[in-house]
Amino acid sequence: MSLTEPAAEPERQTDMARVVVADYDGEWPKAFEQLRARIWPAVSDFALTIEHVGSTAVPGLVSKPVIDICVVVRSRDHTPLGIERLAQLGYVHRGDLGVPDREAFAGPEGPPRHHLYLSPQDSLSLKNHLALRDYLRAHPDSARAYGALKHRLAEEFPDDIDSYIEGKTDFILAILRDLGFSPQELAAIERINRRDSIVRPG
Repeated sequence: MSLTEPAAEPERQTDMARVVVADYDGEWPKAFEQLRARIWPAVSDFALTIEHVGSTAVPGLVSKPVIDICVVVRSRDHTPLGIERLAQLGYVHRGDLGVPDREAFAGPEGPPRHHLYLSPQDSLSLKNHLALRDYLRAHPDSARAYGALKHRLAEEFPDDIDSYIEGKTDFILAILRDLGFSPQELAAIERINRRDSIVRPG
């Protein structure tokens, strides 16, 4: 599974097998707030925040029309409690799916469509998500270039999500390198996003 942009929800593999990117929808932030309001009461006594991550969190950016959400906890010691509380809301824990310190969950049926994750605040996966999101929010030209790349990859690999993910990796790594990510961090991110490392839910 991609560290930079999550793959399909486990129970919706068939639905998400085709790579489709949609124009930015102003309803996406509202959908995130709806989901946040649903989840926050269950985790507010130990979580730090709930972040809207991924391309749907960047105004104007094309994206697969699925909201990406990360529950941020103070430390790894809070992960078991997070898994327990989210289960009470109908979320099924799927493990890290190949991305260290990012627990993935299959959500209950019904809108809005979303991916849910849980990460400690010092995790590389969260650092990557927030850095890329904030950079693209602050640099519309880069966001447009990224959107054009995503459109091209979706047209080139409409039935190959792994090639779509790998095709974005160099663009993303260049941004993270400029933001000061260390060579070790960049290597870890690259390993996760290359075809031979992507983990698909079983």
